[in-house]
Amino acid sequence: MTLRIHRSADDGFVVFGLSGRVDADYLGELRRLFEFEAGDRRIALDLKEVKLVDREAVRFLAGCEARGIRLRNCPPYVREWIVRERDSQ
Repeated sequence: MTLRIHRSADDGFVVFGLSGRVDADYLGELRRLFEFEAGDRRIALDLKEVKLVDREAVRFLAGCEARGIRLRNCPPYVREWIVRERDSQ
């Protein structure tokens, strides 16, 4: 299963819709996309279609939130894992 990324704009946000599996192999590409969109644009990740994540992806998502990137439609198991990772640091 691969990660697919769809870019759109919504209510002042650049939204990256993710679907499939988010793992360490794809985090570099997501970082590059964020850098490309850097500036005065706000970024959101729509996780509605995410099926699986690994630990590195959860750490990455927690870091995204800490930097002000909004997580939309975050699956409950991913949200719980993010909270546990944040609490363990």
